[in-house]
Amino acid sequence: MNDMTMSQKDKLMSDLRVVVADAEEVLRMTANEVGESAADLRNRVQARMIQAKADLLHLQEAALAKAQAVGHAADDFVHDNPWKSVGIAAGIGLVVGLLISRR
Repeated sequence: MNDMTMSQKDKLMSDLRVVVADAEEVLRMTANEVGESAADLRNRVQARMIQAKADLLHLQEAALAKAQAVGHAADDFVHDNPWKSVGIAAGIGLVVGLLISRR
């Protein structure tokens, strides 16, 4: 899962949230159903939902840790190379300004 981009991870987290919400709704809708098979199905869905929530939490923590690491690396770079950082920022500002002025 290390090869996933941040947008792919965000999409996966969003999809997992939808699946968990749908599973919770199914559990609420079938709460009045009786029978061994319905109870077994509810138990399996509930167990998978708990696992999906745990996976989602782990994925969110990993994404947060990676974002913090990138932020710290950028902060270190700026502190180590202040004039390079100013030059890069000015260059990016110039490019953005040129692109905006074309519209």
